[in-house]
Amino acid sequence: MPVPSAAEPVWRQFEPKLVTVLREGYSLARFRNDAIAGLTVAVVALPLAMALAIASGAAPEKGLHTAIIAGFLISALGGSRVQIGGPTAAFIPVVFSVIQHHGYGGLILCTLLAGLMLIAAGLLRLGALMKFMPQPVITGFTAGIAVSIFSSQIKDALGLRMGAVPGEFLPRWQAYFSHLDSLQPATLALTALGLAVILVLRRWRPNWPGFLLALLACTLAALALALPVDTIGSRFGTLPAALPALSLPQIPLDRITELLPSAFTIAFLAGVESLLSAVVADGMTGRRHRSNAELIAQGAANVGSALFGGLPATGAIARTATNIRAGGTTPMAGILHAVLLLVFMLALAPVLRYIPLAALAAILLMVAWNISEVETFKRTLSAPKGDRLVLLLTFGLTVAFDLTVAIEAGLVVAAFVFMFRMAETVEVSSGLQLLGSEESDNPDDARQRQRLPKDTEAFQINGPLFFGTSGRLDDLLGRFRSPPKVFILRMRLVPMIDASGVHALKGLVTRCRKREITLILSGLQGQPARVLAQMDIADAGNVHLVGDFDAAVALAERLTAPAPPA
Repeated sequence: MPVPSAAEPVWRQFEPKLVTVLREGYSLARFRNDAIAGLTVAVVALPLAMALAIASGAAPEKGLHTAIIAGFLISALGGSRVQIGGPTAAFIPVVFSVIQHHGYGGLILCTLLAGLMLIAAGLLRLGALMKFMPQPVITGFTAGIAVSIFSSQIKDALGLRMGAVPGEFLPRWQAYFSHLDSLQPATLALTALGLAVILVLRRWRPNWPGFLLALLACTLAALALALPVDTIGSRFGTLPAALPALSLPQIPLDRITELLPSAFTIAFLAGVESLLSAVVADGMTGRRHRSNAELIAQGAANVGSALFGGLPATGAIARTATNIRAGGTTPMAGILHAVLLLVFMLALAPVLRYIPLAALAAILLMVAWNISEVETFKRTLSAPKGDRLVLLLTFGLTVAFDLTVAIEAGLVVAAFVFMFRMAETVEVSSGLQLLGSEESDNPDDARQRQRLPKDTEAFQINGPLFFGTSGRLDDLLGRFRSPPKVFILRMRLVPMIDASGVHALKGLVTRCRKREITLILSGLQGQPARVLAQMDIADAGNVHLVGDFDAAVALAERLTAPAPPA
């Protein structure tokens, strides 16, 4: 658990950056910059929020409600000055799966539970732990999410006349291929138009709101040419021009257990993506975020979104970067983005029904490409075998099954890969320079061995002694042709030891006692010394703890000295 510096009180870790900004002083010039940035981000978020909701299996207004409510809370309570929150593409597979299996009520309960988990994680000051997420796991599930998003948009992109899209990857594509004869040329043309507008603007006018302009171009083309395409209105009706009422959901205790894995996945994604976004923002602005305050804000935002019937939310990297490039410097930009989205929804709700679903599909196809991290995926494929295994396993499980299974399996395999590598670095040898099964040929090591008294042996451990490496002590006494009277185990290069390591040492103590060998542990560092004292390693009687090798040699000389004549 991270320890705050002496100069910073503990409570400061939870202080929203908005409070810090107001304490510094908030000028009219800063408000003007934040207002321009908030308007820019709101224009980007408007089409994206609706597209993400539809792709998740929810009504388009749910995405707008989430962007408004969660976006406001993330900026008002968060630990980053420039974070923009709302629904993101990472949630699409898990939200779609939860709605399909548990209904929208199940999703609300999952989002509420995830919010409470995030608040607890922030209060427990676990924000720093999110930084230790293995990169192959993140790259694997991110690329898998991109494939899932792409796969989910084929029906609307091609205008296929089919029923509900299957949730599983292979059945979904089987259904697509079996309905290819129902492809609608007008829908395909609108999808191509939307992609073309986005790509052209990205190449020639990168500062323009490409998603919104693509949406306008496709909508105007569909209306002007009276194209027979599906629209928001034809599928969902007219969007409500108001926020939903606050509602406390019923929490059936019997459903919590079955929903906990999905709730944990939502909390995990929200925590990781928001902190990754905050780190990216720090790199762009030179500021530092408060990770624990950010987690609490993400939790409050998800609880708030659930109470208003919204979707899961987190910090959005692309929208946060847009905010920074547009001049946003304080949380007020995010707050204004949420307020302006509310204004847009109230004013434009009757018009939004004319938006073609093909235009939203084009936007999400670009989103899928943006988050696919193709270059990072390629680079990781040239990494060591363990990292490649974690990457491909996480990617494959995300695509073929679901994100919950992928994250669990990816983290478990990554942990085993890490333990294997750590175990490979731990050496036990009779010399100072540790060469696995080989003896040291260093002259200094040879001179040190020459100092050993008769009937004394010395071995050294290099590396942490934990459950992945404790087996190295099992056959240590078997290396001797004849048992010594004194055995010195040098531990100055052991930075840490866990309960399994202590258990292995106790086993060595027992074997030494049976063979009447005195065991000397020398050079213990702080953590191993404390753990061995707590777990009473020296109670056996034939164990001695000394400060260094010289003290161990002196003690061995006394223990092996011949008894004086009677």
